[in-house]
Amino acid sequence: MIGIVMAGGKGSRMNLDDEKLLLQYKKPIILHVIDSLKNSNYFSKIIAITSPNSPKTKTLLEENNIEIFDTSGIGYVEDLNSVLQKFNDSILVASGDMPLLDNEIIQTIVNHYDSQKTWTSILVTDRLLTSIGIKSDYSIIHNQQKCHFTGISLINSQKINSLENVEENYVVIDDKRIALNLNTTQDYDLLSTT
Repeated sequence: MIGIVMAGGKGSRMNLDDEKLLLQYKKPIILHVIDSLKNSNYFSKIIAITSPNSPKTKTLLEENNIEIFDTSGIGYVEDLNSVLQKFNDSILVASGDMPLLDNEIIQTIVNHYDSQKTWTSILVTDRLLTSIGIKSDYSIIHNQQKCHFTGISLINSQKINSLENVEENYVVIDDKRIALNLNTTQDYDLLSTT
């Protein structure tokens, strides 16, 4: 399995182009996410996806000998699609801005991988987000409850020609370690109080 960490975003909701470099008191958040994947011992390769939108993040990754895949930075779907075309493998995709991620929750997620399914998105319930004070703009109704995307997906890239008309499956894992993404300054303030 290959671990892919999305690290090329514009940081537009945070108004920072280097949001993946936050949490300097521990380590930059992007390195925290990559270490969580490494420490799970599930991945033959871990690759960070970069773009011209985040040059400081790319430099940091290069300085830490992290394998990178540079994309155009047009958008999340376009960047991810360009990466998936290059690999013929089982893939876990994670957002590079998840400060609570750890190797144990990665192991739990990977255990939900089903190679018969092309794409599985990991969700959390609205109830969990509300209980910890997080808001999300990306929700769906799944099994008659409101759920939110975490930014983590399990993909069998052998079954993908393009991201159009891909059947998406869902797994709900209500865990705060995958509920918090640092997308807004409010998210960062919330993290700072925990």
